[in-house]
Amino acid sequence: MAVAWIDRMAVDSGGEGDAVVFVHGLGGTMNAWTPLLPALGRWRCVRPELPGAGRSRQAHALGAATPHRGVLSAEVHAEALVRVCDALGIASAHFVGHSFGTLIAQHVAASQPSRVRSLALFGALAEPGAPMREAMHARAAAAREQGLFGIAEAVAQGGLAASTRESMPLAVAYVRESVAGQDAEGYARNCSALAEARAARAELIRCPVLVVNGDEDVVTPLSGARQLAERLPRARLEVLARCGHWPMIERTPESQRLLRDFLDRQR
Repeated sequence: MAVAWIDRMAVDSGGEGDAVVFVHGLGGTMNAWTPLLPALGRWRCVRPELPGAGRSRQAHALGAATPHRGVLSAEVHAEALVRVCDALGIASAHFVGHSFGTLIAQHVAASQPSRVRSLALFGALAEPGAPMREAMHARAAAAREQGLFGIAEAVAQGGLAASTRESMPLAVAYVRESVAGQDAEGYARNCSALAEARAARAELIRCPVLVVNGDEDVVTPLSGARQLAERLPRARLEVLARCGHWPMIERTPESQRLLRDFLDRQR
């Protein structure tokens, strides 16, 4: 791991070849993608931690003196990713997202299509529905008032498939600790960003797209993933059985294979 700081964001970059930029979701860090790295030995893997998440607790985008006055959004995160690519000399890349990160990656692809060679979207999301928006606003308030331990336990129990909770204690522990280790204020700001997020313009996304969702995902249900894949002109959907919202953690070998094969087809 070779962590650098770009706009006060923690960024891991390693390997050689064409660049793959990984975009974690709410409550995630760059470590959400560690299980997939062994399958990508021929690629340059770039894993930023988004403003307010993980070690990016003092990221430039959080500052009150910014044009958006420190208010996070999908668009602000997309701009931050572009700055990371510019700082690393990456003119174009394949983008891989999870959950909220899939929506952010779609915004990069729609706003700057020449930068995005393909999209791989795990636990995919076009935009939150009304129940999720309400839940995210409530969670932001709870994070500020009560901290993250209760939220972390709820995410670990609700976001993983039943078989994962029963047979993969390390997966449960990872999800719980990933959320609990966040900065409460940064997490709250990202909850609000997700609550207010709007879909990217699908007609502007012309790159190949892989959508991977678990059949037991209650956070971003399979029905929504199907609708997203139908909206994107060059998308295909892969469904993982007995899998919840964290495919790369719950079904690592299958996720490795799907991503490696998809990226190899883009060479």
